[in-house]
Amino acid sequence: MSHPLVSLTRDGVCFPQGGDGRRSTGATGRAIFADSARGVDPALAERIEHTRDWRSGYLRPVRDIVAAAATSPDAALRVSTDGLESAHRRFRFARNGIEESLATVMAEAVEPRFDSVTIEGRVAAERDFSLPYAGKRLFGDDLRRQVDRWVAGGITEPSFAEAINTLMDNPDWLDLRDVNIALLGAGAEMAPTRSLLRWGARVHAVDLPRPDGWRRLIEIARNTAGSLRVPVRLGEHGAAPIVTGGLVHPDDDTAIAEVAGADLLSDTPHIRTWLDEIDGPLVLGTYVYADGAGHVLLSMASDAIATDLLARRDDVMLAYLATPTDVFMVPMSAVEESRRRWQTRGISGVLQSPLRLLNQFQPNNPETIVTTDGVEVGLNDSLVSQQGPNYALAKRLQRWRALSARASGTTVSLNLAPPTRTQSVVKNRLLAAAYAGAGRFGIEVFEPATSTALMAALLVHDLRNPASAANPSTALSNPMDLFVQGANHGGLWRAAYSPRSVLGIAAVLGMFESRA
Repeated sequence: MSHPLVSLTRDGVCFPQGGDGRRSTGATGRAIFADSARGVDPALAERIEHTRDWRSGYLRPVRDIVAAAATSPDAALRVSTDGLESAHRRFRFARNGIEESLATVMAEAVEPRFDSVTIEGRVAAERDFSLPYAGKRLFGDDLRRQVDRWVAGGITEPSFAEAINTLMDNPDWLDLRDVNIALLGAGAEMAPTRSLLRWGARVHAVDLPRPDGWRRLIEIARNTAGSLRVPVRLGEHGAAPIVTGGLVHPDDDTAIAEVAGADLLSDTPHIRTWLDEIDGPLVLGTYVYADGAGHVLLSMASDAIATDLLARRDDVMLAYLATPTDVFMVPMSAVEESRRRWQTRGISGVLQSPLRLLNQFQPNNPETIVTTDGVEVGLNDSLVSQQGPNYALAKRLQRWRALSARASGTTVSLNLAPPTRTQSVVKNRLLAAAYAGAGRFGIEVFEPATSTALMAALLVHDLRNPASAANPSTALSNPMDLFVQGANHGGLWRAAYSPRSVLGIAAVLGMFESRA
């Protein structure tokens, strides 16, 4: 976990400086969450502002903000727009020793800083959806049966199966030769880069200047049907970069990897300019990740790019992934299933009773909310403190942008990804052990290759299906229903136990199983 205080060590997106001269990630996050709540629940905003230790005290306020947003569509949008406004007002961009607002920098720094090299794929496109799962590759009826098993087991919502089956019924949707998709964090473990290239998409990749990472992405592109447009920094006076005595050649993969890449934090406005060169409709996907405060900065930089492109163009679609370890407004069918499982625990429920005094084995979805329209909905709290308040803020910025943009007429694909054994998770020993023992509590943890393929499929469904919830013309009871449609939560919504209350037990069981 990053240190709670981030100092300015270079130009780029940065946390605001407080009156004491320090840049407190906790104070900034607390203020943004308070501002997001103020318009719908002033008392909650005040309570957030008076939370002394935000690192340990953020869980309940974040949950309460979602509860307030769930009461009506207006509340959900007010929380989103106020939260975004607060974040953009607070975060700064430093250059040449001067700090300015993100909006100012995005408006002023418009000169090109990147040229492009395009990597062309060399194999035929795949036209049927298949899925790597449990050591096999599932096709056709086998894949449909597995999707049905996930629904029956409470691992996914029924709308997830509907989306996957609809995609499989329309294999022509996977012909992505007409699609331009920009991926912020193209090399991230959860980015859908490989699948989109396999289906022939034109991928415009943004990631750090790391030759090893670019060599991997270039190799993937060469062995697929799509194309990979790579940013290459211009030399002095706009000259193309020089590599081993000559210009970068589009077939010299090693040379391209050495000069490819852009820093999302310091090159923010120039990445926007590079992306704005794309002709025709553009999908902007945000898949960035970093530990601690870095994740917030990356989310802010990505949002600055999204905000500016949406203001400049009317042909931009946004794409995000939601984390399952968050708070969600959920349908009553999920609440009822979790309660049924709680009530049928048998003798284990009796044995667990003493531990509930220690906040262990607590029931899932204990609270419901009645909206202003008289509709009852559930509130699933799957936050885990190990991920911390910076992670919660980084992902919340993306959720807020999704709702705000969709309300303004933008198509937005935001799909809930299941618990996944990514490197960022398994390097946390407690979470890695908890994931290993999660199956004992009805939770399925997915391998990265399975998750990314499924999320890529849902993205294509959202892009191609006019009836998808991603389409702003599709009516939703509450804007936050966007997070429910097609959700693959791995069972967190429908399990008997509150995830936080069994995290430690799952970790113990996972450690024993790993040693067996």
